[in-house]
Amino acid sequence: MARDIRRLFKEEQQESPLKMSEGHEARFLEKLDSALPVETSIKKRFSVLQIAASIVILIGLGFGASTFFGNTEVIPVEIVDTKDDQLKSLGDISPDFKKVEDYYLANINIELSKVKQTPENKELFDGYVMRLAELNQEYKRLSVELTDHGPNELTVSALIDNLKLRLNLLYRLKEQLNDLNTSEERING
Repeated sequence: MARDIRRLFKEEQQESPLKMSEGHEARFLEKLDSALPVETSIKKRFSVLQIAASIVILIGLGFGASTFFGNTEVIPVEIVDTKDDQLKSLGDISPDFKKVEDYYLANINIELSKVKQTPENKELFDGYVMRLAELNQEYKRLSVELTDHGPNELTVSALIDNLKLRLNLLYRLKEQLNDLNTSEERING
């Protein structure tokens, strides 16, 4: 009893005595256009609202993070300022390198903000901070080389490796601090 649906629609259209009046579709589309706002203005309003919502969310996240991490001590490590007018950075070479640099610098800052210094881990922490400061100075030297001699594969690779090394150093610091905390808990507990 299976019947082809296309054939059923064709038969229905042929049998139906109802027909739309001449120009009905054009009048309907005209009324529809006048009743609905212009599509481009909706898109513009929507994109402005998206941008505003994004800014509000970022401000909220920043405030929340500063409140959450507000009780930690400020770490005396200078992070390279990529907006320095005199020195070139990876971002000046290409947008892809800018993304890489921003990713590593953001993660470095996040990991630094998560580290909590206590009197028990001060010596370990200070050793890592000194090594981070050395890596930061090396990054500045590489940025000067990039500015003076222009981009080349070795300099770009060295800059990226420096960022990776700093991030890995912070991961190792966090791991050693966690190990230190768990060993102290075993001793005390």
